[in-house]
Amino acid sequence: MPINFHDAQNRQTYATRNADESWISLIKDTVDVSNKRIADIGCGGGIYTKALIKMGASHVVGVDFSDEMLKGAANNCKNIQNATFLKGDAYQSNLPANEIDIVLERALIHHLNDLDACFKEAYRIIKDSGVLIVQDRTAKDCLLPGDENHIRGYFFERFPQLIDKEISRRYDSDQVQQALESNGFRLAKTVSHWETRRVYNDYEELKKDLLLRTGRSILHELTDVELQELISFIGEKLNDSQPPIIEKDSWTVWFAIKE
Repeated sequence: MPINFHDAQNRQTYATRNADESWISLIKDTVDVSNKRIADIGCGGGIYTKALIKMGASHVVGVDFSDEMLKGAANNCKNIQNATFLKGDAYQSNLPANEIDIVLERALIHHLNDLDACFKEAYRIIKDSGVLIVQDRTAKDCLLPGDENHIRGYFFERFPQLIDKEISRRYDSDQVQQALESNGFRLAKTVSHWETRRVYNDYEELKKDLLLRTGRSILHELTDVELQELISFIGEKLNDSQPPIIEKDSWTVWFAIKE
């Protein structure tokens, strides 16, 4: 069954990592976040709220529809000044109009059925000439073959029935561009980006992470028995790999300007 974002047991599932340095470099090279007011929509555990503050944002408000995610985010950012959290969602953020310099929507849109409503709300809250950053995995990103870095690819090799589920919840790049332009944004740049997800000292560390389904909503589609089977399958595939295991994900990032 899909991940329950309102379950207290999942509170930390999106709060246990730090933003990858390659992501920080990509954002810094493309958008000036210094002294900017930023909204992190679908903030989850506050990983990127924290990163944006450290990158020089004047204030970041993390918005999420789950009380449990917000509790995890607040705890994750408890020592970070100028980070606040607000209950809301992609369609109704509960933020005032025309006050945000930059909106980040990372790993959000694959959970949504209505891109137009999402981008319409982003347009409402962003200042004129402000920036919307949308980051997600397209089906093409997700279904790349598995290897010692792209661990996600093994999910679909072992359980092909997950492919239809993954495709059904992913937007392709043209769909995102069309929705952005239909709702008042100009697409400035689209980037394909490989990002280190986590470095594991050995297979046992990876196994533990997989068992917890940490930050991997697709694994909630598997039973506990199927998850064990998947972990064994990945162990066989990685049998000849030398530690550490450097897991990476392929992402697509759209940078758009409010016209």
